[in-house]
Amino acid sequence: MNTTERLRVAYDYVVVGGGSAGCVLAARLSQDPCVTVLLLEAGPGHAGAEPVDHPETWATLLGGEYDWGHTYEPNPLLGGRAVPIPRGRVLGGSSSINAMLWYRGCADDYDAWEEAGAKGWNFRALLPYFRRAEDWEGGATELRGEGGPLRITRPADPHPIASGLLGAASELGMAVLDDSNGPDIEGASLANLTVADGRRVSTARAYLDPAAGRPNLTVRTDVTVIGLLVDGNRCVGVQYDAGHGVEEVRAEAETLLCAGAISSPHLLMLSGIGDPLQLREHGIGVRVELPGVGRNLQDHPLLMGVNFRSKNPLGPGRDNGGGAILNWKSDPALPQPDLHAFVVQGVHATPEVAARYDIAGDVFAVSPGLMRAHSVGELTLRSADPAVAPRIDPRYLSDPRDLAALVAGLDRIFDLAGTLSYRALIDHPVAPDRRLSGAEAEEFVRRSCATFFHTAGTCSMGYGPDAVVDSELRVHGVEGLRVADASVMPVLPSCNTNAPVVALAERAAALIRGEE
Repeated sequence: MNTTERLRVAYDYVVVGGGSAGCVLAARLSQDPCVTVLLLEAGPGHAGAEPVDHPETWATLLGGEYDWGHTYEPNPLLGGRAVPIPRGRVLGGSSSINAMLWYRGCADDYDAWEEAGAKGWNFRALLPYFRRAEDWEGGATELRGEGGPLRITRPADPHPIASGLLGAASELGMAVLDDSNGPDIEGASLANLTVADGRRVSTARAYLDPAAGRPNLTVRTDVTVIGLLVDGNRCVGVQYDAGHGVEEVRAEAETLLCAGAISSPHLLMLSGIGDPLQLREHGIGVRVELPGVGRNLQDHPLLMGVNFRSKNPLGPGRDNGGGAILNWKSDPALPQPDLHAFVVQGVHATPEVAARYDIAGDVFAVSPGLMRAHSVGELTLRSADPAVAPRIDPRYLSDPRDLAALVAGLDRIFDLAGTLSYRALIDHPVAPDRRLSGAEAEEFVRRSCATFFHTAGTCSMGYGPDAVVDSELRVHGVEGLRVADASVMPVLPSCNTNAPVVALAERAAALIRGEE
C-alpha cells in the first residue's frame, strides 16, 4: 500500500472518502492484483491518532480535530437551536470517532429499500454481506458471520448501569435478548461493539491495515476532493487539493463516491449534477439534471438524555461508555419498535438542559431516541465554493408524530427508573428532575433533541423522479460514477448506520467486481 508516493496520472478506481464505506471498497477492490486503486481521504491517517483507539472516551472526539464540524441548520421547533452533526475526518471516517455500536435493526428495514424502488436490495440480499464483514464473538450462525475483518464483541464485564438496564427492562415485562442482531430486536440487550482487546476496530484498522502490502493500493490522506471531472456524460476522475493548488487524477474504470451523506451530494452538486434550479442559482453549469440530489435527508432524533444522580461513584468508564441498548414501541399497534435507548456512564445533556439543572457529580443517563422518524429534510448549496459547507436540515419534529413518540420515550425511561433494578442505583432524577407531563414534556424534548449522527438518504437509490443512483449504485445519467455510502439509503434503517454502510460497501465491491 503506497501512502507517500506522488499520485500517478490515472488509476483504475478512484475512491473518494476513506470512511466506513471507502475503506471497505478500497480493500476489497485491491484484492484483484490486476487493478489499481486510489483512496483519497481529506483527514489525517489513523496511525498515531491515539485518541481514536480508546472506546470509553469516544465522545471527547466530537467537535475535535478528527471531526468535520458540521452543524444542522437552526430549527425553530427546537427553540432555534443549531444541532452539531459530527462526521469523521480521519482515515476510517465516522467508524473512527463513533460509539462503535454494531447494530443492523430488523429485516423489514432493508425490505423497505426494495419497496421504495431499490430493486434487489432487501434483507435477504444484504445478509451475506453483513456476515462477510463480521468476526462475531459468538461464532457463525445463520444470521452472524465469523472470520470477517470486523471483530464484534459484547461487554465482558458490563458497567452496573448497563446491567441495570437489562434488569429494569425485564421487570417491566420486556424481553432480554442474548444478541441485539439476532432474529428479534424488541427488548434489552448488551451492545454489539466494534471493539477488540479494549481498542476500537475502525474500518481503517480492519480493512486497510491488512492490505498494507499491496502495491496496487494507494492511500492518500490530507487530500480534499473538490469536484468531479466529467467529460460528456462520463465521469473520468476528480479534482483535488492536497495543499499545493488544484490537481487532477483520472479514473480509467470508475470513480466511487464514498464521502458520506453530506459530502457525496455536495460534490455532485458542485460538479453540476443535481437540481438545475439550485445549480443555476449558484452559477454552476448543469451537466445532469437530478433534482433528488440532497433531498430525502433522514436522521434519527435523540434526546440527550434523562439524567440521574447515582447512589454510588460511577468509577472508570467501561466498554464504549455505555454497554446496553433497549428497543420498544411507542404504540403497541406498531409492527416494529420505533424507540431506542442506550445508557451513558456520565452526564448526557444539551447545553440548554445543562444550564437549567444541577448535573454535577456522579450522574449517568438513559437516553431515548426515535429510530423511525417521519420528518424528512434536505441538503442544499450555500455557495459554489467547495470550502463552504452546504445547508443541512433534517427538519426535526416537523412531523408532529415524532414529537409524540419522543414524549412517550421520556415516559418509558421514568418507568425504567422506578424498577427495583434501577432504584438500587439511582438516588434521584436530575435532568429533568421529575417525571414530566403534557406541555412540560414537549418543551423538554425540544430543548434536549439532538442527533444519533445517522444522516442518510441524500443520494437515494431507485428509479423515481427523485432517485439519484440505480440498483447497482450508478449515478443516473453519468457513466463511470457510483455512490456507495449512507446517502444511497432510500429509507433510513432503525439502527446505527455503521453496520448497514459496511454491508452496503461489501455488496458494492461485489457488484463492481462482477461477483453478483
